[in-house]
Amino acid sequence: DSTKTYPALLFCEGGPQNIVSQFWSTRWNFEVMSGAGYFVIAPNRRGCPGFGTAWCEQISGDYGGLCMQDYMSATDYFAKNFKSIDPERIGAAGASFGGYSIYWLAGHNENHRFKAFLAHNGMFNFEQQYLETEELWFDNWDLGGPYWDWNNPQVKKSYAQSPHLFVDKWNTPICVVHSEFDFRIVASEGMAAYNAAQMRGIESRYLYFPDETHWVLKPQNGILWQRTFFRWLDKWLK
Repeated sequence: DSTKTYPALLFCEGGPQNIVSQFWSTRWNFEVMSGAGYFVIAPNRRGCPGFGTAWCEQISGDYGGLCMQDYMSATDYFAKNFKSIDPERIGAAGASFGGYSIYWLAGHNENHRFKAFLAHNGMFNFEQQYLETEELWFDNWDLGGPYWDWNNPQVKKSYAQSPHLFVDKWNTPICVVHSEFDFRIVASEGMAAYNAAQMRGIESRYLYFPDETHWVLKPQNGILWQRTFFRWLDKWLK
């Protein structure tokens, strides 16, 4: 309806080297999001394949850099150029690296570009993550190695972008989702992020799945996930 304005969601892709395309999911489903009355902003930011090797590989060692600028500039572009989007009702959601993206954006939301966040199975504390993940080879590649190797310039740059270092800047409602059998990004990451929000007095909610992994695969859990997703975002954006 061109006479109305609508809320929008920035979708933050996981991976981080995954392409945003015509995928289908019982959770991250653009058709369901748009059917619920949201515009979906889903940019292929730095680190996504399909735009050349340099574009895809740029994200390694630069988690808080150009890929995050891509998210913010894409959001600003659509808020400015699409009159059907209400710029005062934009949220952001994502899982895995997308969950990290949400935590990072929460600490860099000084202008209140986003009015609500939802993070699923995201990295919150890089030092904690490095010692807990079963996918250690990936942290060695993308972060540059262990956090105590301070003589390594990539390590210094990477760990300086850990979201837990910016909790003092959090100012936006956030919903945290995490699963007990996620050994890639363990559940303590989500609990730490939720507790940080609680101790900061930030409106927050924690959805915990004791029987899921890095994904949510059980049908009833998927229904709960969707209900929680929209109830949380609708509360702040509608």
